Amino acid sequence: MSQARLKYAVAMVLVLSVGGAALAARRPAAPKADAGPPPSANAVMVSEAMDRFAFNLYGRLQGQPGNLFFSPESISTALAMAWCGARGQTAAEMEGVLGFQPDRPVRPEWVSQAYGDFLAYLKGGGAARGYELSAANAIWAQKGYGVLPDYLALLDKNFGAGLKEVDFAGDAEGARKAVNAWAEKETREKIKDLLLPGAVQPATRVILTNAIYFKGKWTEPFKKDQTKDADFFLAPDKKVSAPLMNLTERFPYFDGGAFQALEMPYAGDALAMVILLPREKDGLAALEKSLTAAKFAEWTAKLVRREVVVAVPKFKMTSTFMLGGTLAAMGMPLAFQACNADFTGITGGKEPFWIGEVIHKAFVDVNEEGTEAAAATAIMMLGAAMPAAPPPVFRADHPFVFLIRDKRSGCILFVGRVVNPKE
Repeated sequence: MSQARLKYAVAMVLVLSVGGAALAARRPAAPKADAGPPPSANAVMVSEAMDRFAFNLYGRLQGQPGNLFFSPESISTALAMAWCGARGQTAAEMEGVLGFQPDRPVRPEWVSQAYGDFLAYLKGGGAARGYELSAANAIWAQKGYGVLPDYLALLDKNFGAGLKEVDFAGDAEGARKAVNAWAEKETREKIKDLLLPGAVQPATRVILTNAIYFKGKWTEPFKKDQTKDADFFLAPDKKVSAPLMNLTERFPYFDGGAFQALEMPYAGDALAMVILLPREKDGLAALEKSLTAAKFAEWTAKLVRREVVVAVPKFKMTSTFMLGGTLAAMGMPLAFQACNADFTGITGGKEPFWIGEVIHKAFVDVNEEGTEAAAATAIMMLGAAMPAAPPPVFRADHPFVFLIRDKRSGCILFVGRVVNPKE
């Protein structure tokens, strides 16, 4: 069988500039020899917070038409780096949006250590895994600006975000190109031109960057000669012709009545794609309405390996989001208010900082060879066992939700939906 490959790349950028003024219990997966060290309690805590953030954000985005795709892990990590410099009510609002539990102590030192443990877990501790997964962070600061040493030390120790001094004021274009080159390198050239001309201004003072990359193989690859053109139903009375990949194999599967859940693992069995397929051809909206972190954990805990007749479309999509208004509506409005945002943990309060906009762009391509995906985000901060029976048929010939998750920690790395595989 041909080896199907998976490539994921995500970049996250936070641009800061100044101017005039408890989940349901998760089913533990059997560890594999190449899976690396198991997640610590801190890593599981962070992954659970990320999952709450993932489904809350998805709930805000699902109302827009068409396909969508984003990386909650990358957005959450970048926001956490910004949160480490937030104070007062600004920090409290961000804590809620990031999914931190209100009954747990929340301090920059403790949270950054927890994220450090989570990022170390993702990197695998040097284990020879059956896939490649890497994450990187950096902080870019105006030469001589004087970001607080404690903040720099916190990001360096726990996020691995080393300081890179640039000249935003004298050479904004050069600084933009340096950030773009870093993002391109860390995502194996999958994210190019992350910041468009004009995105970096002479008033920019700090940029925080995050990137995540994944490459692996399906454990059960599709064969190209089994891909056939078939109807994909956009609605019960509307369809397009799309290539559907076909495979009959044993996969973790759950029949949820109104929907089916299928898990397609990658080499090493540590990461997998989960597809949630409504039974009705117009059932996506109802499925999305029921999606929560707790429900998803409940459903994945019920997955049982059995033979399944699978048909999944090849698809390619690009999604772009302006998330500032969405995140403010989710519960962190102060961070976007010029006169009220408090990020004094970054600068000591010498000039006000606030978030002007959060931009996220993601790309995914699924075919017989596997999956390739990339995403980039810019947070612009401004100043001023079954009985014998026929195998179930999992025919994804109508809109569905898909997620890429780490099975042991439960962390959702990527989430999206396919409404039209031909868009």
